[in-house]
Amino acid sequence: MINQQKKLIDEIILELQEINVNYGAIQALKKINLTIKKGEVVTLIGANGAGKTTTLRAISQIVKSKSGNIIYSGRNITHRPPHEIVKLGLAHCPEGRRILAKQTVLDNLLLGAYIRSDQEIKSDIQKQFDLFPRLAQRRNQLSGTLSGGEQQMLAIARALMSRPKLLLLDEPSLGLAPTIVKEIFAIIQNLRATGVTILLVEQNANLALQIADRGYVLDAGSITLSGIASDLIKDERVKQAYLG
Repeated sequence: MINQQKKLIDEIILELQEINVNYGAIQALKKINLTIKKGEVVTLIGANGAGKTTTLRAISQIVKSKSGNIIYSGRNITHRPPHEIVKLGLAHCPEGRRILAKQTVLDNLLLGAYIRSDQEIKSDIQKQFDLFPRLAQRRNQLSGTLSGGEQQMLAIARALMSRPKLLLLDEPSLGLAPTIVKEIFAIIQNLRATGVTILLVEQNANLALQIADRGYVLDAGSITLSGIASDLIKDERVKQAYLG
């Protein structure tokens, strides 16, 4: 029994315990409890303003929690600065991509490796070019001149340059054409196959639940429903609220 409990603990890479976040007098997150196991794709779905982006920002310490604990790989990271979070193996690919528009594709990728000083940065850049062939073709192009889909690919590739164990993906399909969305989601599935654990925030609940192992539904700052993704996609409450 003890060995089974230890195995379960070892599998958990991220745990949010009663996380509360306030923006002034407004409580944006209310007692959020969430767990992610190594190798999973877990999705967080909900309407605009539900608190999905705030949850990711709280994990990566862009916003500070009022109370609660964030446990990552057995460490309490609740009060650590963002750059230390990245060093521990947690990367955040933000909503809106946030690439450096006046820098080249290559420069953006190098920025993603700013915490590293090893000799494998060049080979990792090549890995990103292999994963995203369009970026390889545009390596010396200014990032602001890329298409929306290419910019999203660059944002993901830049995050991967820190060699994360856990990748936080915020709205990767936002503003993209359906064909590009399918391509991005195929890439997410490929990343999972390489061993990267993913927490995916996505308004396209149908697509997100199709590729996820488990899901959480966030409504007005609170988790109202959670479970296996294949069960959630059939749940009438989820269908009516998020699947159309």
